[in-house]
Amino acid sequence: MSAWEYFKASHDFNSEERQAEMKTQARHGRYVELLDTTLRDGEQTPGVAFTPAEKFEIARILISHLRIDRLEIGSARVSDGEREALGAILKWAEHRGSLDRMEILGFVDGGKSASWIREAGGKVMNLLAKGSENHCRVQLRKEPRQHFDEVCREIENAHKLGLEVNLYLEDWSNGMAHSFHYVYSFLSALRGMPLERIMLPDTLGIMTPDDVTRCLDWMYAAFPDARLDFHGHNDYGLVTANSLAAVKAGVNGVHVTVNGLGERTGNQQLAQLVVVINDHTDRTTRVPEKELQHASELVQTISGKRYSWNTPVIGSDVFTQTCGVHADGDRKGNLYANRLLPERFGRKRNYALGKLSGKASLDQNLQLLGMAELAPEVRAKVLQEVVRLGDKKKQVTPSDLPFIIASVLRTPITGRVKVVDYQVESTLKSTPKAVVTIELDGEKITEKASGDGGYDAFVKALRKLLRKRGITFPKLADYEVRIPPGGKTDALVETTISWEMPDRTLTTTGVDSDQLTAAVVATEKMLNLVIQ
Repeated sequence: MSAWEYFKASHDFNSEERQAEMKTQARHGRYVELLDTTLRDGEQTPGVAFTPAEKFEIARILISHLRIDRLEIGSARVSDGEREALGAILKWAEHRGSLDRMEILGFVDGGKSASWIREAGGKVMNLLAKGSENHCRVQLRKEPRQHFDEVCREIENAHKLGLEVNLYLEDWSNGMAHSFHYVYSFLSALRGMPLERIMLPDTLGIMTPDDVTRCLDWMYAAFPDARLDFHGHNDYGLVTANSLAAVKAGVNGVHVTVNGLGERTGNQQLAQLVVVINDHTDRTTRVPEKELQHASELVQTISGKRYSWNTPVIGSDVFTQTCGVHADGDRKGNLYANRLLPERFGRKRNYALGKLSGKASLDQNLQLLGMAELAPEVRAKVLQEVVRLGDKKKQVTPSDLPFIIASVLRTPITGRVKVVDYQVESTLKSTPKAVVTIELDGEKITEKASGDGGYDAFVKALRKLLRKRGITFPKLADYEVRIPPGGKTDALVETTISWEMPDRTLTTTGVDSDQLTAAVVATEKMLNLVIQ
């Protein structure tokens, strides 16, 4: 008997009207509850392990800045370090009245997880159980009824300890596809138990949006009072579409991670889900969209896992137009903009410079640099040079324009700052040191400093020099080094550095066979642009 046949034989569920009624009953209000599991499921990303201090900082940002409804902060019985990390978060959460928003994964282990969570100061356990008959029989080597009884005892024991319990049905998607009778029998056995939520993982990322809609309709028809969460994985690249289908089907909550961290292809990405819910459903979240970028950059830095340049919402290039036709359409009437305007996220639209650039792309960048009055004949030559450089695969940034203009005019740029000399010392057993001499408005001045690395020492010495003249050194936002694939050790190095300015991000590039020299060139370019 198929799952659907089994279901129909057990319930009076024969009309589309009844389905619609159940779906309406299942809706739990306007807000979609978000559970962020970056600190638990996200830490299962290969190569990612957060220190207690890092876990605390991520939790603080997610609660205080992003207003995430619930956090899954870790797993019970993992290590002393995990206990320390969770303890610090729980104490902080209790102090600010958010303890019930902190959740910890627990296991069917005779009450050991529940006791561990209680002793750590936790209040909510997310109990991991088997959501498919195959997992139950093969991995646990148990009969379903035995597993159901053990889970019920775990819930009762945790409740006696004062814990709230949510239940994960691991491999629920396969359970619905191949053993619906198992899922139905399991949830029937849980009737009357002190259970807050049923959490439904697509553990292997196998579902399609149609699958999600159909399975949730079945769940709500059979258990209309259930409080359901959807937990998606992205193996087929469908996780956001699946989460959207779950929201439209009426789920109470959806599980996310910052930047989509997680095993294999990862989990539902927080930023994508927020905008999809806000723009494509009649529901919403409590997340302030302008905080998404900062959280993504923080987790990227701490995890060491960089998100792609074209990642929706947060990627470095997602608000950059390359085609000159698009730049022209935007200038005349914002013709190439959708609802995902960069201003929603505290960002600005950029217009790339390269072989596809047109007059409009150049005009947009000249206006940004305050050079909109450039003579038409010079403008044409500058555009020609930009296209030429782009054709050679050279990265052309807006910050290169003054130098390109100077080259076109055959007049070298005479900047106020020139790095005359520098000496950087870095050894295995000593702190890196730097001595830097610059020429500022014709006057040579020297300063020295130490730092965490050679370039850091150089920058700190430079900061001291400029501070004496009342000049503020901008904050470094990103630092990227690129060499030709298969290049030798003496190959040219291109160092691209992004700097945070009050009104925009400034990017400069230096090229040299020495990596530090390339960084110095990029830094000198930045200083002359800033001071001018």
